[in-house]
Amino acid sequence: MRIHFIAIGGSAMHNLALALHEKGYKITGSDDDIFEPSKSRLATKGLLPEAMGWYPEKIDASIDAVILGMHAKKDNPELLRAQELDLTIYSYPEFLYEQSREKTRVVIGGSHGKTTITAMILHVMKYHEKEVDYMVGAQLEGFDTMVHLTEENDFIVLEGDEYLSSATDLRPKFHLYQPNIALLSGIAWDHINVFPTFENYVEQFEIFVSKITNGGALVYNQEDPEIVKVVSQATNPIKKYPYQTPAHSVSEGETLLDTPEGPMPLEIFGKHNVNNLEGARWICQLMGVDEAEFYEAIASFKGASKRLELIAETENSVAFKDYAHSPSKVKATTQAVKEQFPDRKLMACLELHTYSSLNPDFLTEYQGALDASDVAVVYYSPHAVKIKQLAEIKQEQIEAAFQREDLITFTDPADFKTYLFTQEYENSVLLLMSSGNYGGLDFNEIQEQLT
Repeated sequence: MRIHFIAIGGSAMHNLALALHEKGYKITGSDDDIFEPSKSRLATKGLLPEAMGWYPEKIDASIDAVILGMHAKKDNPELLRAQELDLTIYSYPEFLYEQSREKTRVVIGGSHGKTTITAMILHVMKYHEKEVDYMVGAQLEGFDTMVHLTEENDFIVLEGDEYLSSATDLRPKFHLYQPNIALLSGIAWDHINVFPTFENYVEQFEIFVSKITNGGALVYNQEDPEIVKVVSQATNPIKKYPYQTPAHSVSEGETLLDTPEGPMPLEIFGKHNVNNLEGARWICQLMGVDEAEFYEAIASFKGASKRLELIAETENSVAFKDYAHSPSKVKATTQAVKEQFPDRKLMACLELHTYSSLNPDFLTEYQGALDASDVAVVYYSPHAVKIKQLAEIKQEQIEAAFQREDLITFTDPADFKTYLFTQEYENSVLLLMSSGNYGGLDFNEIQEQLT
């Protein structure tokens, strides 16, 4: 088959392109700009477009299918040409469903934790040499790509994102997968630019549950009241398996999980991650991995990229970066780090970067999110607010939203970097939370700063 990608450079899109190339498909693609690591990875396989931009002349009747990335707009010249030729056009999740129609689809959903839970499941399967297809939203240690597709594997594990599928398909991605086995980790309002009310956001999870195939299974976090409400209202004939945070303890900076064989040290930490682990255990059990096998494998799981990722460490100081940006994620991550290092000063730095976090109407959701930290810092770019065509945000609004009098705010990346690199990190923990890079911060320099 010949597949053409419109917006091939995206994180998910280029991984799907690589996976299909590996499968033997003929792949072409376009984009108006491609950044690392997508650029190098596409180039290595000969899939990098010769020139940046949109070229409708690339689109002809020999193309079997077009995959449209979220980055491409409705008036994209290549999309318009494909529509004119009446070519088959898929959104990214739509195509994944087509590739997995005959497989057992395992879909991990929730406002938070879905990448980590998916990563845990894949780690366990790889440890026990159980081959599965997959799509996960972060690069994982030991995995070449974020997408893997075969003809022969029985299972496919999919991270179920609730964001929209494409410019021409406004359904949330996880509505398209129709899982046989599903998990819901929690619900906390996000993507306010797409789901303007909390009720509208919750409705997407109700629809997701309704899409589980008859006789399928739903594993859900019973500690989340919104999830419990959604599950209790589900009327389709499915099996329901609740889970909760298992017993664990923290001793001298190490998290120990209670197991039938006694306390087991983990590479990860934080109550939210131990909760994620239990959800992953249930899913693995439904995929044929028993409890003892799961514990044996999960002991070596170090986490997904940018999820409490260790970036620097000395004898008495440590630095992590984390993708946390929504209020619930920020709060859980900050608390987790403080609980893991209770005797060290915690400096938590949050970049407000997403549409939701930069929306004045959403800001109040962050109240208390950084309370567990000893020093709380918020960085945001007024320029980014303008680019996103949002209402202007003043620093006083940020301070009022977090309800913390000692909050330190920055709007200039150079000022933030100067502050960061002039602090004393003796007996400290630095936590950098963002889905961006603080206006160009080189995370590699953090190690030099701590030493």
